[in-house]
Amino acid sequence: MVSDNCSVSYHLNNELDKHLFPILYSILIIVSVPANAASLCISVCQVKRKNELGIYLFSLSLADLFYTLTLPLWIYYAQNGDNWLLSSDVCKFSVFLKYLNYYTSSAFLTCISVDRYLAVVYPLRFHYLRTRRFALFVSLLAWAFEIISNYKFLKEDEIFTENRSDPNHTNHTLCYDTYPIRQWQAYLNYYRICVGYVAPLAIMIFCYHKIYHAVKHNQATQESDKKKISHLLLSIILTFFICFTPYHIVLLIRSIIEPCNFPSAQKMFVPYRLTTALTSLNCIADPILYCFVSETGRTDIWNVFRCGSSASQSGAPPSQNLAISSSSQDRTMKAIESATFL
Repeated sequence: MVSDNCSVSYHLNNELDKHLFPILYSILIIVSVPANAASLCISVCQVKRKNELGIYLFSLSLADLFYTLTLPLWIYYAQNGDNWLLSSDVCKFSVFLKYLNYYTSSAFLTCISVDRYLAVVYPLRFHYLRTRRFALFVSLLAWAFEIISNYKFLKEDEIFTENRSDPNHTNHTLCYDTYPIRQWQAYLNYYRICVGYVAPLAIMIFCYHKIYHAVKHNQATQESDKKKISHLLLSIILTFFICFTPYHIVLLIRSIIEPCNFPSAQKMFVPYRLTTALTSLNCIADPILYCFVSETGRTDIWNVFRCGSSASQSGAPPSQNLAISSSSQDRTMKAIESATFL
């Protein structure tokens, strides 16, 4: 049950939700399901070729698919004017999967960043940290951590009834998002911002900064490859920054000024809903960047229906971007090249 006493005073204009989210989420479903399904197949091919990166990519795509499966429920919710007509348990589970996707995505993007950092900056060291067994252990640990971190969504009462003073309007049943937010939600938001956003972004920036300098000062890498790597690094950082930064800034502002303060909720409603929409683009940005933009990903798309034959040729993989070699010299060079598959 709710732990504070401030009332829910929601009679904000939800016309934005009625028009924005059904259209946006419908497009995301159409794009995200096949894109992430292809990404899952590609990641399985990578794992069969003994590439630990495939395990992180598989988990990332799985998290995006889980979120995509909840989008029809959010479309239905928006079309009903933010009036939740389904059961409380369905609301809880939908909110749980929504935020589980947000922060498992951050976690696995961080895992991929650290893995590429070790491959490129320290190609001859830390091999025990870049095995499939270790990647599986880290992935299971990340899933467990995020499930525990978001378990509160399954425990709290996520259904709220708005209080409308206008007799011409019937009360709505809200699913999790209330205006103003509750105090317990604000405290949870502080944790999510620090652990789920700030820490992963800092680690990613550090890793890609080091990768960039390692590639820049490598004399064996051609200038065209250096530019390709630099553009891909920049694209990944910008995508994460654009998808998640506006949302978490608004979330922080709401958590500070909004609890039990309805005038503040009125001011923050539109920015919050727009940044929420922006964050949802993450479920298609991940497979596009990590599978369709990278050279290895584009190659594997053509081989996705021939995964078995690709796996049987694991002794001589078609792509040179995977940093898999028995020679120390080759390993150093291919580690630099592996930055093109991030």
